[in-house]
Amino acid sequence: MKKLNFLYILFAAVAAFTLSSCKRELGALPTQARVEGAVVTDQKSAEVALNGAYARLANATAASTGWHYIFEIFPSQLSGLMQYAFGRTIENTNLMAPTGSASYWTPNFSILNAANAVIEEVSELDDSKFSGTRKAEILGEAHFIRAYAHFQLLWMFSEWFDINSDKGVLIRNEPLRLSNASKKRSTVKESYEHILADLDFAIANARTVRPNHYASKAAAKALKMRVLLLRGQGSDYNDVITIADDIIANTGGTSYALEPKLRDLFQSKGLSSSEVILGIYPQPSQDGKFRAYQFVQSGVYLTTNEFVQLLNGDPRSTWMYSRVGDVHNHATMAGLNKLDSFYLTKYYGPAVEVAYAIRLTEVYLMKAEAIIRSGGTVANARNVLRTVLERAEVTDFTAIDNATTPDQMLIEIYKEFSRNFVSENGMDYLALVRLPFNTVKQLRPTITERFQIILPIPATEFQMNPAIGEQNTGYSKT
Repeated sequence: MKKLNFLYILFAAVAAFTLSSCKRELGALPTQARVEGAVVTDQKSAEVALNGAYARLANATAASTGWHYIFEIFPSQLSGLMQYAFGRTIENTNLMAPTGSASYWTPNFSILNAANAVIEEVSELDDSKFSGTRKAEILGEAHFIRAYAHFQLLWMFSEWFDINSDKGVLIRNEPLRLSNASKKRSTVKESYEHILADLDFAIANARTVRPNHYASKAAAKALKMRVLLLRGQGSDYNDVITIADDIIANTGGTSYALEPKLRDLFQSKGLSSSEVILGIYPQPSQDGKFRAYQFVQSGVYLTTNEFVQLLNGDPRSTWMYSRVGDVHNHATMAGLNKLDSFYLTKYYGPAVEVAYAIRLTEVYLMKAEAIIRSGGTVANARNVLRTVLERAEVTDFTAIDNATTPDQMLIEIYKEFSRNFVSENGMDYLALVRLPFNTVKQLRPTITERFQIILPIPATEFQMNPAIGEQNTGYSKT
């Protein structure tokens, strides 16, 4: 009965997601949300279903996209750059209990369910139901969305650092039904292969030119770079460099360019910036992200002293954070002695509600890291890193000039990931955990054992899906 109740709740929750939309955008919700059943009958209904999958990716409700909680704030809590305003929570300790990890597990399976439904139902339709190549494009976008969710599960809930581990991702490649709810997790090797296969499909079939709040070939290529950089097997690092050069050279006709001033991207241009490869379009009149970064109610998150120190001497210190007392002298905050803490002001301005899944800056930084990891020269990696720093209006390059060994340059690249991508899309945390583990422990003292760099599978999953297998090493099932 537990399994039946779980599935009933899941199906009911999805069926309740029936909000109207007049815009075809990433934040838009479908006119009809569903898990299974023949509701996709032509191109129009396929587009509606695809919009539903995008809405799940954005973690959207009728009022707001919730991307910032799962994909922005949470990873930066793990990396030590963000914290809850009223004290550091379990996310900041890097030792989460199985009873507390469901908040980061469940949304990804909601995304998978929607993407799988699109893939299944669109695949069954005759090509004549679609104009031109749109059927293949829709499938390409859905495969990208599925890859994105599986990759989130890979780095959060699998032993991705051990290619031979049997503790990989619980792969969901079809809509969830009673008949397939019980399933064993895949191996780490299988998990990487499944994600990369989806991305190769997206690269082959998604549109080349697409509004940047939809997945494109370039978005799939950039996400493939993330996956290969994390796996680090065989030719992976060289492949990362090749893909980066392809994106930077605008191969295929899609033009991306680094924003001349990084601040303009976040605080004024938003999705109009030519740097954005994939962005999250906000719901009309939403203010959820603004509330998360500026004290209005109790649900506010602040930067940590570690982040402030990271920006010491950096020109971004003038606009990426502000002392709480300098912005709002709230009595509540004063009572909690938080006036000497710091707001994250990175997103302040008219584009505050926009979120960024993939930017060209990340492509440059991943290339720089791959140059070092593939045995390339420190000088070549430094040149790529300097290009990024110049867009952040940095003029003092002493730190990167003094980085003369591969290990020193990897640290400088990690620092720039942290400065540039704090509370954005998890790249600050991934840059940290890709470093040698002894370095990780030095930079993040709350991490003392390797298992702490990932999360435990939620306790409820073992109750509802006993076939899943063993818990991640170092954690209990309860």
